[in-house]
Order: sequence, then C-alpha cells, then structure tokens
Amino acid sequence: MLRQPILLLARSQGVKKLVSTMPVSSGIVTSYVPGETTGHAVDATARLVDDGLRVTLDYLGEDTTDAAQAEATVAAYKEVLADLTARGLAPHSEVSVKLSAIGQSLPDSGHKVALENAREICRAARNAGTTVTLDMEDHTTTDSTLTILRELRKDFPETGAVLQAMLHRTEADCRALAYEGSRVRLCKGAYMEPEEVAFQDKLDIDKAYVRCLKVLLAGQGYPMIATHDPRMVQIASSLASRFGRRPGTYEFQMLYGIRPEEQKRLAAAGETVRVYIPYGTEWYGYLMRRLAEKPRNLAFFARSLVSKK
Repeated sequence: MLRQPILLLARSQGVKKLVSTMPVSSGIVTSYVPGETTGHAVDATARLVDDGLRVTLDYLGEDTTDAAQAEATVAAYKEVLADLTARGLAPHSEVSVKLSAIGQSLPDSGHKVALENAREICRAARNAGTTVTLDMEDHTTTDSTLTILRELRKDFPETGAVLQAMLHRTEADCRALAYEGSRVRLCKGAYMEPEEVAFQDKLDIDKAYVRCLKVLLAGQGYPMIATHDPRMVQIASSLASRFGRRPGTYEFQMLYGIRPEEQKRLAAAGETVRVYIPYGTEWYGYLMRRLAEKPRNLAFFARSLVSKK
C-alpha cells in the first residue's frame, strides 16, 4: 500500500532537498550506498570480492538533460574501471549504466549521444577485461534502451541487458533476448508503472517473474537472476536444475546491503553471486526506490529525520 506514495515522494524536490542536506539520514543511506566517491565504491568492491562475490557498479544519476553532466558520468565510469584494474578487481567486477544518465534524455540528440557515450564506456570496460550492463528504467525508455542495446551489441556483443518482469511485454522480450552469448538480468521492477503496461499485484508480478525465468533458463543465453526473495531463489535453483544449467552458466544478483549473509551462503554453495553497488552523490532516487520495496524501513528513516542524530 505504501509503495506508490513513496515513489511519488521520490519525485518531490522539497523532500529531496530536506533528505539530501540532512546528515541524519546517513545511517540508512549507507545501508544501501557505500559512499559518494570512486574510492568508496572500489573499497566496497574489494571487501565483497574477498568474500567470494562478484560486483557490478552503478554511478548514480538519471534523467540527465545536460550534455556536460552526461560527459562527466562517462568520465566517472572510466575512472572507476581504471581503479578496478589498478587494484586487480576488474575480472570480478563490471559496471551498470543508466542510459538516461549519459544523454538518453537530451532533447533531439538523446539517442545518438547516449549510444556514443555507451560505446565509450563499453570500450573502456573491454580494455579493462570486463563488461557493461545497460540498466532498464521506466517503461517509456524500454524501446529506446533495447534499440541502443542492439546497436551496441554489434561491436560489443558482451553488453548485458536488464528486463523488468512487472511489464506485460517482458516475457516476449525475454524470448527475443534468450540467445547464445546474450546476458540478461531479470528483476521484478522498481518503478511506478501504470496498469496499462505493468502488473500491479505482487502475486501477478511473481508469476510473471517465474514465467520469464523459465524462458531465460531454457534459452541459450546467460541469465542474471536479480532477486532477494527467498522463494524466488529456491524456484530459480529448481528451474536451473530442471533445464540442466550448471553453476556458472547463470548467476544470482542482489543489491548492496540487502541479505548479505544469503549472498555469502549462495557463493559458498558454488553459485555465482554478483552484488549491485551504487555510489555517487545522486543517491536520493535510488534510496527512495529501495524504501518503496521495503516500507518497514520508513519507520527507521522517519525517526532519523526527527531525532537529527
């Protein structure tokens, strides 16, 4: 019941200003975001790699309407890739990129700018010996993102895709992308979407997620199973076995700070587990989506704001 109101709050500039300028919120922020700098992100990566986990790094930011800011985001990705390489972490890491952060939202030239910027990041990732995954955003960007993905894969076939199970279209998109060499992250979806394009009920979203899982695990690609739901982890493991999938032909993905012991348990059991690490100063929208997924955190968050501790 609270999910949509929280996502609406995420768009409030007043709430954003309040939260972003009050250090009181840092306790819950650092539960989900290890820091604002490249150094924070790389240090967090090293700790997770030491625990037998893999990592994907997201330099936070979205809906950029300034070309200079898009270029700064590209530079941030190149910097983190260079630092990962210098510390020997690149083989265990990759980067996740939101196209709206690198120019997709620019008027008139958005598609071209985002594609060229994405190519630059993909080139830097390949030189570092790793890969890029294109994050998926709200449904209005899905066609554009998949078009840019297809163009990128001509030169960088290792580029990963993300699909959101809550969208009605996603099962068909899974079928289209379940080919050999295709890396696809399947998540439930974290955006507030209208009922015309997306399932609204949790049970319907779960059923859609399982249908999409079956398509991806039965296909020839490399599924990246993004879920913290214990039941979905069990179902995914059972389906992987049913379709003859060996560990290493798929992976589980979870967010930084969520179920860390389960991440380590799965890795210890021989599964490939990748942790999604967001970092940077633009953490507000990301934080609000995490609160929407776990509304009981709101009580702690509210107490932090009131107590100013």
